[in-house]
Amino acid sequence: MFPLIKDILAMNPDSGELRVRGWVRTKREMKNLVFVEVNDGSCLANLQCTFDGIPVPAGLSTGASVEITGRLVASPAQGQTVELAASALRVVGGAPAEDVPADGAAGNGGTGNAVRAYPLQKKRHSLEFLREMPHLRGRTNTIGAVMRVRSALAFAVHSFFRERGFLYLHTPIITGNDAEGAGAMFRVTAQGPAETAKAAKDGAETAAEFFGRESFLTVSGQLEAETYATALSRVYSFGPTFRAEHSNTARHLAEFWMIEPEAAFFTLSDNMALAEAFLKYLFSAVLEECGNDLCFFDTRVEKGIIDNLKSVIDSRFTHMTYTRAVAELEKANQSFEYKPYWGCDMQSEHEKYLTEKVAGGPVIVTDYPREIKAFYMKQNGDGKTVRAMDVLVPRLGEIIGGSEREDDPGVLQNRMAELGMNAESYDWYLDLRRYGSVPHSGFGLGFERLVQYVTGMANIRDVIPYPRAAGQLY
Repeated sequence: MFPLIKDILAMNPDSGELRVRGWVRTKREMKNLVFVEVNDGSCLANLQCTFDGIPVPAGLSTGASVEITGRLVASPAQGQTVELAASALRVVGGAPAEDVPADGAAGNGGTGNAVRAYPLQKKRHSLEFLREMPHLRGRTNTIGAVMRVRSALAFAVHSFFRERGFLYLHTPIITGNDAEGAGAMFRVTAQGPAETAKAAKDGAETAAEFFGRESFLTVSGQLEAETYATALSRVYSFGPTFRAEHSNTARHLAEFWMIEPEAAFFTLSDNMALAEAFLKYLFSAVLEECGNDLCFFDTRVEKGIIDNLKSVIDSRFTHMTYTRAVAELEKANQSFEYKPYWGCDMQSEHEKYLTEKVAGGPVIVTDYPREIKAFYMKQNGDGKTVRAMDVLVPRLGEIIGGSEREDDPGVLQNRMAELGMNAESYDWYLDLRRYGSVPHSGFGLGFERLVQYVTGMANIRDVIPYPRAAGQLY
């Protein structure tokens, strides 16, 4: 297996003949010298390849894929310890710097197709421009660094849970239940438009459905994860979820990934401890694995990111009830866009104030009013609040939301009735409370929001390989 550039840059000079494969980032020509910088995506740095008297194809340009043979030598240039003294270059795939017109019909000696100039000629492009070509934007420094961080975080997620006895569970993508009760779900059907219209006209909307009733893309794997937590003790899901919200903002996606652990015999206190340990583990892992990429984000995207992550790792998370949090907001000598009051759903501005002004670090807010939380959350004895928790971090606000789950079948059924839910559709969920019920807890962490927090990227569409949002499908 040939070495990647990140491995080559760690080698000692005079390591023998090497072959480097990657894509050209820059080409500079001097009298008898040509400098070609190559990147293969394995790291932020390019490898400089020097051609001294060796011919380089005249059409070689940015974006072309190449294979370069040479020897690794000490580099006299600043910012790099080694470079490749090249002896040969092979262009694997060209990338024209200018538009190439069609040169005749295919099969008659010509390609038959015009080729546009490679669109990433400049060193820097706006993120808005790059969103128009997600198939190529991974070749840029910024998006390449994002994807390496994303990969490191994903691996750390699995490592964290595996080390703590959690089993990885694949929860269904197609479901008949709305775990969040928000109703913003994508409907799944095998029917064509004409069949759907005819079924509706005949009053048989569900008769011809593939699954026998309406089905949707999942908004959460939590409910299904609960069923296996009450069989296997500790499980977690990490997969795609979907929201059919027409929110064309920098904070929303129609398809995103969720991390959702569920653990039997876990109380709210256990859940809070798990969430705190989880964030500290992830931040420590990415600092160790992606140091150069994080330095790039700290320098080019948002100053202070590395120090911010380290401060969270070193912090002892402050715990406060929702009632205390609202009291702190109400007495704040600050004007909020949304006035805080007991019973309100706290906004990002409130959450940032609590972390940055009140606690000076991460905060876990607990015991929210039951009216603003999901039906499955464990009710407290006061009849007004539930054992919910939100983990808030400086600079972002909420990053994790979770709760202890209601384990009393009667209480849960009454709550569902209050909300007008169809208990028959959730009979299987109630069975978990009828047969061997136990206290259990869990939380959810939106993976893209995590990547945003670690990288400082302002738009959530820049931290996922292919962003799906209202009106956008690549």
